[in-house]
Amino acid sequence: MTRIEARILRAWTRVGSHLLPFADATSAELPMARLLRLALFQISCGMSAVLLIGTLNRVMIVELGVPAGLVAAMIALPLVFAPLRALIGFKSDNYRSVLGWRRVPYFWLGTVVQFCGLSIMPFALIVLSGDTWAPAWVAQVSAAIAFLLVGAGMHTVQTVGLALATDLAPQKSQPNVVALLSLMLLFGMVAAAVVFGVLLADFSQIRLIQVIQGCAGASLILNFVAVWKQEARNPDRTRGLQDGEPRFLESFRALRHQGPWNRRLLAAGLGTAGFSMQDVLLEPYGGQILNLGVGATTGLTALLAGGGAAGFIAGARWLGAGADAHRLAAYGALVGILAFSLVVFAAPLGSVAVFALGSALIGIGGGLFAHATLTACMRVAPAGQIGLALGVWGAVQATAAGTAIALGGVLRDLVGALAAQGALGEALGSPATGYVAVYAIEVLLLFTTLAVVGPLVRGTGGSSRRPQPGHGIAGPAQI
Repeated sequence: MTRIEARILRAWTRVGSHLLPFADATSAELPMARLLRLALFQISCGMSAVLLIGTLNRVMIVELGVPAGLVAAMIALPLVFAPLRALIGFKSDNYRSVLGWRRVPYFWLGTVVQFCGLSIMPFALIVLSGDTWAPAWVAQVSAAIAFLLVGAGMHTVQTVGLALATDLAPQKSQPNVVALLSLMLLFGMVAAAVVFGVLLADFSQIRLIQVIQGCAGASLILNFVAVWKQEARNPDRTRGLQDGEPRFLESFRALRHQGPWNRRLLAAGLGTAGFSMQDVLLEPYGGQILNLGVGATTGLTALLAGGGAAGFIAGARWLGAGADAHRLAAYGALVGILAFSLVVFAAPLGSVAVFALGSALIGIGGGLFAHATLTACMRVAPAGQIGLALGVWGAVQATAAGTAIALGGVLRDLVGALAAQGALGEALGSPATGYVAVYAIEVLLLFTTLAVVGPLVRGTGGSSRRPQPGHGIAGPAQI
């Protein structure tokens, strides 16, 4: 070994685990190899998400000639299932089977439903394009069923997978585990977008069938590997539901009345909506207002994703050190307010650099906020109800995001049309007016989020402790 190599080795061995983003995510109960294998379910969900909101969006409109309104309706269909995430989480908390599992049966149910939806989707889309002798309603119903199945499967897999990861990880390492799982979802989306783009560059209906059904098969395999031997069989779980055990509505009401859960969920919904309205507008804003090319606006997606990754990593480090989750959520909202302000001022300044900085900060703020609100719900979840708590958070988050994305597009078109007609006055006749109106609403939503989060922030950064089994549901002091 040379002298330089020896110095490098000594320097590397002095690097503390606090400088490695996910070194503290591992534990004796959940080593890194097992955690990374479990995180494969996020890659399968990322693949399906990109297929629904990215690849198929363009393919249906451009190559298959499906009306844009019908495409938007199909993509929004999975939101119908989002509110049921709370029920799925509760059922996985209390499920009893002859095998003694509670999470695995629901995980596999979601996987099979997702696989079925992806399997029939390419044929439904081809029929939807008009290449059939069947009536139009048959094609629309077939495509709707396919999209609904994929959405239902994804919501089930994510809810139960996160609950299983929380079961396996010690409470101290849970923020880092959540961050790693979130980054795996992001990685799955980016990788799938690149692969799908390459495979569908030479488009044909046969190639579309191959890509979507390949995604179906890959999802089945990834989820099988992810959950293999992750949950131990519990003989106590082989007995049926015992007398006196709470039902879903009873548990949900009890959860809402234990501490400020209504305020906590309201903050999560408002903040998620505040960060999500721009999802379909940021790239068109760069292209139409700042005259950026396709390659440059595509790079914004990578910048946004990179900011999100930085937000997840920073959030994991601070939360792992005992920071207050609600305070961190407030910081994320503040970063978002700054970010949208920069994006708005990029147009009059004509500055691509300001726009790029604002885009990166949107990712950072959104990553901090999502990680903090999820961790807050995990930390205060009553004993034995982690699945219900995660399901409620997921239902609020998914519904708020989907609704905000749809409203963002509608508001941009409406305000933009009014501005183009001169109805808003000469000063607001710019093409940027529609976009700026949406960004202004997002800033207002984030300010409202700060007002809602404020009473939740503790005076210190101490971590909340989940009550031990046998002590019932946590009281307000524990929240």
